[in-house]
Amino acid sequence: MVDLSHRSLSVLMLPWLAHGHILPYLELAKRLTRRNFHIYFCSTPVNLNSIKPKLFYANSSYFNSIQLVELHLPSFPELPPHYHTTKGLPQHLMPLLGKASNMSKPNITYIIETLKPDMVIFDYHVHNWLPRLAFSLNIHAISFITNGAASITFVYHYMKNKDEEFPFSELCTDDLKEKLAQMSLTSSSDHDPSEQHEEGEEIVELNRQSFGTVLVKSFRELEGKYMDYLYASFGIKIIPVGPLVPDPNDDDDDEGMNIIYWLNKKEESSTVFVSFGSECYLSKEDMEEMAHGLELSNVNFIWVVRFPEGEKVKLEDALPTGFSEKVREKGIVVESWAPQIKILSHSSIGGFLSHCGWSSMMESIKFGVPIIAMPMQLDQPWNARVVVSSGVGLEVKRSNNKGIERENVAKVIREVVVEKNGEDIRRKAKKMSDRLKRKVEEEILDEVEKELLQICGM
Repeated sequence: MVDLSHRSLSVLMLPWLAHGHILPYLELAKRLTRRNFHIYFCSTPVNLNSIKPKLFYANSSYFNSIQLVELHLPSFPELPPHYHTTKGLPQHLMPLLGKASNMSKPNITYIIETLKPDMVIFDYHVHNWLPRLAFSLNIHAISFITNGAASITFVYHYMKNKDEEFPFSELCTDDLKEKLAQMSLTSSSDHDPSEQHEEGEEIVELNRQSFGTVLVKSFRELEGKYMDYLYASFGIKIIPVGPLVPDPNDDDDDEGMNIIYWLNKKEESSTVFVSFGSECYLSKEDMEEMAHGLELSNVNFIWVVRFPEGEKVKLEDALPTGFSEKVREKGIVVESWAPQIKILSHSSIGGFLSHCGWSSMMESIKFGVPIIAMPMQLDQPWNARVVVSSGVGLEVKRSNNKGIERENVAKVIREVVVEKNGEDIRRKAKKMSDRLKRKVEEEILDEVEKELLQICGM
């Protein structure tokens, strides 16, 4: 093996242009630099500018080990450079962003040929010419999928072995089978779902044929059985990279500190945090049911409310009349943003009512916060089943017309956060969090380092 004290492994990272993908890649980059890897982190200028405060201002040591590389997309009049990201992008422009990304092959080729990295770690959502391009240049390429193993297992099984019985009953309900036709393993929607599935399958197949290795943002204690199935059935070796949750202390931003001050006055594990991520929105009817459900639960709460980009909705108009006044001792409602990691790591938080986006799930589990699952789209229904089957949360059942019902919301919140019959859920959430303390995460990183060095022949 090469003595890496004299030569670091250089890695070019190419995440998809969504923050839900970029931030896990950034966390993986930070961890690999602790093992003497040199990272070229490639994205559009608007995305790179947004992550600089999370990187260089937090830790100056990253200056020498993480190099930001600008990817310039082809220009369209409707897609100026500040729209070269999914964050804040109007929904109707998503297909155009996908088109621009697909047309960036010459620029990415130039970047790879210029930097000559030892390895490319790419997002499966980046188009399927990328691994072939890297291989043609004698550069190793493997994908890092920022979703969990359960949804990958379900989709891959029904692509390859759809006539055979699926071994995991918790993921095999009729509603999830129906979901397969419209699901993509990413929060972006710039492709037809069937095309995305074919593309995702092809890239996983390329990895299987070359190294048989795919990096996944997860850990064996949560999803080991799905990882084992993928390897035994399809020869796909899943290397978990851990939850990749940023340290709450890395962010010195004072924004949102009024929420933390409010939490400081609450009793331990007495408060539920409610957030549906940056790309899921409640209808007006569901907003009202959620508000009444929180009120009925009689539990302290922090509720982050978001509206689709471009919609001019006043927060007070979206809530039931007099709601804020009625709950002012018990809860606060904030618009658009809250310091989620700082909130989830606070001792006063006793539950997370979540859409079950994978990153949000990882953050909740990392800090031992039980999950109140309310999946909405994409891979979230599978993620919710993982939460329930692993015993770290409960799902809020919807009515037949898929709407939210206040009584169900209140019932599950109370069971998870305060009632005696939720003690087992709270205990399991704490136990799983304890397993993810630094020692275990370092062991996960040991395995990632070993695998990447082996692929590169070191």
